Amino acid sequence: MTQQVLHPMVKFQRQVRSLVESKVLKPTDSIWKIALLYGDEWGYWKKELEEFEFSTQDPIQELLAVDAWEE
Repeated sequence: MTQQVLHPMVKFQRQVRSLVESKVLKPTDSIWKIALLYGDEWGYWKKELEEFEFSTQDPIQELLAVDAWEE
């Protein structure tokens, strides 16, 4: 039995979805609002998002719409 390793962005996306579902963030909020919640970790996640051609001005709903994270 082989175990599939999830891309780090899958975990991040799940965390952001949870924040939206709990009404901490809105789907229409800009991605930069996530920085307020992630503090020191934000630099890493911002770099990851930019590698997938996201801008901090993009709405969170675009991040949540991604079906598969592949390098």
